[in-house]
Amino acid sequence: MPSDDPGGPVRIAPLDAEVARGRADDVGVPHYMTSLNVFRVMLCNPGVARACHELLSELLFGGHLDVRLRELMIMRVGWTTGSVYEWTQHWRIASDLGVTTDDLLGVRDWEAHAGFGPTERALLAATDETVRDGVVSTGTWEQLTVHVGEDPSLLMEVLAVIGCWRMLASILRSADVPLEDGVAAWPPDGVEPPT
Repeated sequence: MPSDDPGGPVRIAPLDAEVARGRADDVGVPHYMTSLNVFRVMLCNPGVARACHELLSELLFGGHLDVRLRELMIMRVGWTTGSVYEWTQHWRIASDLGVTTDDLLGVRDWEAHAGFGPTERALLAATDETVRDGVVSTGTWEQLTVHVGEDPSLLMEVLAVIGCWRMLASILRSADVPLEDGVAAWPPDGVEPPT
């Protein structure tokens, strides 16, 4: 079972499915989430699992940011942090939402990808800066307000998407969450990010 740190043993093992379902019931996490190793690990602390589920659900299902743009940012976080679990899960999610393979692969080197315009470039620059520096630079912020808009609600959503999936990448890698059985790492070609 590939994981986010294949060099050592799993640090926090996923709970047994039945135990995970029981804990999910206790805190209102839907049963279908317990099929994912990320939640079977998070449910080791049910309160954390509940809070993460609520935040993820809000950003995935209640947000107003274009889903393609959101998924490009998430994929970039997965790539830049080296989170195989995040990349692999969102490869499927983004593909199911209609994001093209070219654009998904384009996040690996977004500055050279011809398929991205100023909106994608502003969002991906903000993603890189937040992952690297913890803050969006003034110049990139200006590009966001030009190309994404000045609506504070939408700009907050952009920051929350980057921050949420950056946090998740840290959890996935630090806890060494394994991929689900039968899932191939780093789709579609197995290429890993540079170290």
